[in-house]
Amino acid sequence: MLSAIHLVPTGYTGVCGCCGALRPRYKRLVDNIFPEDPEDGLVKANMEKLTFYALSAPEKLDRIGAYLSEKLSRDVARHRYGYVCIAMEALDQLLMACHCQSINLFVESFLKMVRKLLESDKPSLQILGTNSFVKFANIEEDTPSYHRSYDFFVSRFSEMCHSSYEDPDIRTNIRMAGIRGLQGVVRKTVNDELQANIWDPQHMDKIVPSLLFNLQSGERTESRSPSPLQASEKEKESPVELTERCFRELLGRAAYGNIKNAVNPVLTHLDNHCLWEGKTFAVRCFKIIMYSIQSQHSHLVIQQLLGHLDANSKNSATVRAGIVEVLLEAAAIAASGSVGELCRPLSLSRPCSQTEAQLWRFILPDVTRMIQVMLLKSLVQVTAGYETTNMLTAMPSSFLEPLLSLSLTEDPEVRLLVLQILLSLIDRHNNRPKFSDISIISDISVLKLKVDKCSRQDNLFMKKHGQQLYRHIYLGCKEQSSGREHYQTLFTLLALLSVELANEEVVVDLIRLSLALQDLALSNDEGLPVFNRCAVHALVAAYLNLICQLTTVPAFCQHIHEVIEVRQKESPHLLPEDVFVDKPKLPSSLDKVESDVLFLQSKITEVLGGSGYNTERLGTPYVPQYTDEDRLSKRKSIGETISLQVEVESRNSPEKEERTPAEEITFETLKNAIVDSVGMEEQERERRRQVVEKFQKAPFEEIAAHCGARATMLQSKLNQIFEITIRPPPSPSGTISSGYGQTQSRSIPIYEMKFPDLCVY
Repeated sequence: MLSAIHLVPTGYTGVCGCCGALRPRYKRLVDNIFPEDPEDGLVKANMEKLTFYALSAPEKLDRIGAYLSEKLSRDVARHRYGYVCIAMEALDQLLMACHCQSINLFVESFLKMVRKLLESDKPSLQILGTNSFVKFANIEEDTPSYHRSYDFFVSRFSEMCHSSYEDPDIRTNIRMAGIRGLQGVVRKTVNDELQANIWDPQHMDKIVPSLLFNLQSGERTESRSPSPLQASEKEKESPVELTERCFRELLGRAAYGNIKNAVNPVLTHLDNHCLWEGKTFAVRCFKIIMYSIQSQHSHLVIQQLLGHLDANSKNSATVRAGIVEVLLEAAAIAASGSVGELCRPLSLSRPCSQTEAQLWRFILPDVTRMIQVMLLKSLVQVTAGYETTNMLTAMPSSFLEPLLSLSLTEDPEVRLLVLQILLSLIDRHNNRPKFSDISIISDISVLKLKVDKCSRQDNLFMKKHGQQLYRHIYLGCKEQSSGREHYQTLFTLLALLSVELANEEVVVDLIRLSLALQDLALSNDEGLPVFNRCAVHALVAAYLNLICQLTTVPAFCQHIHEVIEVRQKESPHLLPEDVFVDKPKLPSSLDKVESDVLFLQSKITEVLGGSGYNTERLGTPYVPQYTDEDRLSKRKSIGETISLQVEVESRNSPEKEERTPAEEITFETLKNAIVDSVGMEEQERERRRQVVEKFQKAPFEEIAAHCGARATMLQSKLNQIFEITIRPPPSPSGTISSGYGQTQSRSIPIYEMKFPDLCVY
């Protein structure tokens, strides 16, 4: 009996000797790892025996875990925290050593104990449980788990990340434990297909805001580089550094379908805490995101930012400006990585969706200039290295039309950005740098241009959008605020159109456009400054020198070179070498330009026609058609834009529905129209000024009454249409009166009906 008593470890079992001798072996081995004094720590020799036993009899592992869990729960309740630490150390060692098929049941006991510690209100136990969980998270299990859940751990670790413990040091330790715990959950679940998806919104909406909360608490002015250098030991202990590493790891593990769920909580967090206005933290967050995700997924983040900008269209300008600035930074990072993926909305894969098209919807009246410029700059960076494969899909109407309308604004910076975007998308063979300077090149073979035959898609694109491009080039040259860089970019655009998209018809159109630009520079009615007129002359000379060599028509080249030679001797201010310099030497006026320094339409038509070109169009001077879009693009204020829109609508209102009888057009009427055109233009300008002034100064009630009257009239017309649509038309068979004074249809056989002679054949 005494020998049995000596078999039981002293100081801990609390059971009588005779009962201890009858206890199962695994319980005795577990009891033996606990010393009499918990400060002595785990009995290592006995722990080795327990580990060997667990490896030899893995079917007992679940019982060992259950027994350790039972002892730990009792010790927690009795506040015997020394033994609690020993139990967790034993569990950690068993987890590291045992990878058998029976490990799942043991893990359940282990997680139960970790949960018990995390539920404690003692910070030391919370941190102890977290450390054990992190060790467990780094273990690669040999067998899958079908029923394990980590929902509690996501919630608890997220809660710890927001700890408000009074002692700042303890508070920091709890928050860092929460961050490490979330990192462990992600590592444990992200590659386990049998687990509940950690990327689900219910989990991401807890994990991501918890990380951002700690990231924001130690906000710095700049984000770290995409490959952070080795931090010092002090920095490694910082919650901010730990959070950033965890956030980067989370984003780096995100697959294609998970990006949205990872980024959405970031957008929501920035919204809820009004962090767009400050911009520094928002920019930092998205720098981390863009540098951490896989480069081929960059365009997904851009799309989400675009969609978020659209969702905030009614928010304050400062919020939208902050989103745009973040978008600009994100686009710059993405463009430096994988431009092709970023520009997927412009690729051949599919047409632009409504959300993707928001990047081009920057012509809305309520968009401030700052946001407009930021959006355009981001698009410039996005398209800088993009290689277009199909013009029709790269520049659909939903993109090209609003983009070109911006090229007509009075803001020279906006116009220049638009032209740069067009150049990036049209340049498919990297010819753009070869036209970086406007100059007269005697032999363009030195440029080594890469030219391919136009495809069917290219021809269709120019048939659909060519006239729009010509019109905007012409109007861009006509802008008084255009400077040296604008004309340089317009020349490059003309050159790229000639190299990339020019068939015979396009060549004729471009030459016709060039001659129209020459006429523009000769005109005194446009009020262009001397520099602009000389710049247009120089641009035309440089372009015709290029296109004549591309067409390889000797007589055409001879005429162009003869005119250029005369200009070099008599009028160097009409050539790019004298105009596009820092200090151009220009005459005081261009009232008279001799014909021998001009390119002659008749001569060009003759030589091109003799070479087989269809020159019928060259005989008709090019005149751009002005539209209401041009007038709306010239807006100076939101009020003016609205008033002009109302004015345009009023022209098509029901008030104007009465048609005037057709007027006989004679020579006299045409003459009068030409003579009166100047006066009519002045009247139109005055009428527009009055309309603008009315909408800027008139009381709100008056404007509302005007709009209400038009709405009432529209409704009246709609009612008439509906009445006609709903009421059946008269029957050709006629009607008869019923006995109650009502009419009803009377059926007449078709052979008795009378039809007009013209209907019978």
